[in-house]
Amino acid sequence: MSDLPAGQAAAQSAARPLRVAAFGFRSLPPKAGAAGADKFALELLPRLVALGCEVTAYSRIYPDDPTPPGEADFRGVRTVGLRTVAGKGFDTLLHSAKATWRILTRDGADVVHIQNGGNSPFALVLRLFGKRAFVSQDGPDWLRDKWPWYAKLYLRLTQYLTAFGPTSIIFDNVFAREYFEKKFKKLYHFVPFGSEVDYDPAAETVLERLGLERGRYILFVGRFIPDKGLHYLVPAFEATDAPDLKLVLVGGSPNPSPYEAGIRATKDPRIVLPGFIYGAEMHALMKNAMLYVQPSDVEGLSPVILESAYLGVPILCSDIVQNRFIMGAHAVYFRAGDTDDLRARLAEVVGGGPDLAARAAAGQRHVRETYNWDRVARDHLEIFRGDRAPSLADGDRPS
Repeated sequence: MSDLPAGQAAAQSAARPLRVAAFGFRSLPPKAGAAGADKFALELLPRLVALGCEVTAYSRIYPDDPTPPGEADFRGVRTVGLRTVAGKGFDTLLHSAKATWRILTRDGADVVHIQNGGNSPFALVLRLFGKRAFVSQDGPDWLRDKWPWYAKLYLRLTQYLTAFGPTSIIFDNVFAREYFEKKFKKLYHFVPFGSEVDYDPAAETVLERLGLERGRYILFVGRFIPDKGLHYLVPAFEATDAPDLKLVLVGGSPNPSPYEAGIRATKDPRIVLPGFIYGAEMHALMKNAMLYVQPSDVEGLSPVILESAYLGVPILCSDIVQNRFIMGAHAVYFRAGDTDDLRARLAEVVGGGPDLAARAAAGQRHVRETYNWDRVARDHLEIFRGDRAPSLADGDRPS
């Protein structure tokens, strides 16, 4: 492998713009089916351009997407669309293989930023050809129920390549990082997500379109996959005695599934299923909600919780360590995987307690002070240039 030493990498980047290639997300800008990885690319990559980098982002084009392959510009980022297949898991591998080949034969990137450990074999290939390759990892992907058994096995096996194949791993939460450091006896980088929202009041027309009243609905945003816990939230809400309160479930599944069909089969007329909503309209739904609920079993560092809290919305979420790390004492928690406990917490909130306004205000101050996208971009640039070695970060837990 021929990674440049830190000083040489810094000198090279000072002589000309650092050239960064990125893949592992679905699309930039995000399209239907987008998730946290797409949000991360949306916030990080244009900021790297603003810091003086030349950035190329590789998006997936699925069989049912009319977008032609080719290049475009998004906020200064050169985007390249590559076709892939629809099969779950295989779409990622095929796209990553195509992106890797193009980077090696046509791109000329100095640094490659890859999302998700399942792509770590491609990081190893890129390093063998002299690229500095960094993998962003948000958690133990092999535990996510959205994956079939063979994908879980693949992800469990590739954690070893993730640990040693890339130049380094960048974790967005300390718990996944702690797991890797203890298991593989190495130090890795920790950079949490940002939380900022550029709010547009004009987007509040989405409330009228969906028949919603300010402060009289509960919101969830995300994929309809088992990891996200909608099979706890829907029955818990259906058992809640609040005739004029609605539950808005924004999102869906990137690949149609029996699980999603089961969620959409609810007979409760109070449950609103508007499909995928992005950007300003999604933020308008957040800001005007009575409550944001995140019932996940598995998470990294949830950008949806961060943005909701940034906008001053009360948070009710499962008590997994990742959620508690974000919100501390500033959220209402229920026991993860416990529908009855979630129903009890919903009833408590609808009934007027605890003091949601105070918790929301404190949570808003907390995330605005702690999670900043501009700082995220600066931290990544330092890591890419070799100016920042892995070490225990502020707010981190020692391994």
